[in-house]
Amino acid sequence: MNDKKDNKFNLSESRRFAVAPMIDWTDRHCRFFHRQLMRRGQVYTEMIVADAILHGRREQLLGFDPVEHPVVLQLGGSDPVKLAEAALIGEAFGYDEINLNVGCPSDRVQSGSFGACLMLTPAVVEAAVAAMKQAVKIPVTVKCRIGVDDQQPEKVLPDFVDRMVGAGADALWVHARMAWLKGLSPKENRTIPPLDYPLVYAMKARYPNLFIGINGGIADIEIAKQHLLHVDGVMLGRAAYQTPAVLRAVDAALFDDHREPLDDMILCDRMMRYADGHLAAGGKLGQVTRHMIGLFSGRDGARRFRQILSVDATRPGATSAVIAAAFDAVLSAEARA
Repeated sequence: MNDKKDNKFNLSESRRFAVAPMIDWTDRHCRFFHRQLMRRGQVYTEMIVADAILHGRREQLLGFDPVEHPVVLQLGGSDPVKLAEAALIGEAFGYDEINLNVGCPSDRVQSGSFGACLMLTPAVVEAAVAAMKQAVKIPVTVKCRIGVDDQQPEKVLPDFVDRMVGAGADALWVHARMAWLKGLSPKENRTIPPLDYPLVYAMKARYPNLFIGINGGIADIEIAKQHLLHVDGVMLGRAAYQTPAVLRAVDAALFDDHREPLDDMILCDRMMRYADGHLAAGGKLGQVTRHMIGLFSGRDGARRFRQILSVDATRPGATSAVIAAAFDAVLSAEARA
């Protein structure tokens, strides 16, 4: 369990930017790394099913480094009682906010009757949000799609937002695509259904007192700034993970925080020290470095950087010296250029 945050950030302001929750990607090592690149904004856990929290190894599921604040726990589930209990446990662990997943289209969540299929049963979501709000003192938010399958988003989404307001949700993040629960894979659901940003903008105009953030297909911080002319917050998913250097622009561009981002040598040192701690606890180097592979995309030496972290970091007995070697490959290549 983690120490409470120092409360030096404003949660509403922090929501202006977030790295999206991504299953198998935004684990604690990813979040630590992303927090080195940006001081402001929110980071999210992967979706964690309420039942797993109630019956599983909580420290392994919920533990995080205090540097991650403000950090959001995203829950999956459809039982209001279980979700409320899981939210209470998350609050005790020190999370700053609880988010309910109503957007993931994978077979795994469909079989459990949660994720995007909850768009078909908005009353269930309404009851779950109300139960969590009653259970915890920290904010409770929702991340959804604009609709699923044969639903008509222009009819479904306003009703859904009405229900979230009535349940007391503190914010709504909208992935501006339909989810097709049949016929598309989760990967295809991230790219094939067309984006409808204007519909999300219309929701913000209709509900001016509700924080509404947008997600889906946003490639960089300059595009994010354009969305912020219409909505309250912007969430980056694949772009933040695959080209994490974009996060270095977040503080200045979106929060008017013009402190210099960490330079490469300090970043290298911090990630080495973090990896040393993980290794000392019995972890493997590749569990940390797999999230760093895209850091230097487009820079001299980037290919060698990826090779070192993809291959050498996964060898038995690999140490944090591999991180130093990978960074050196880039810095040396740039020095020769």
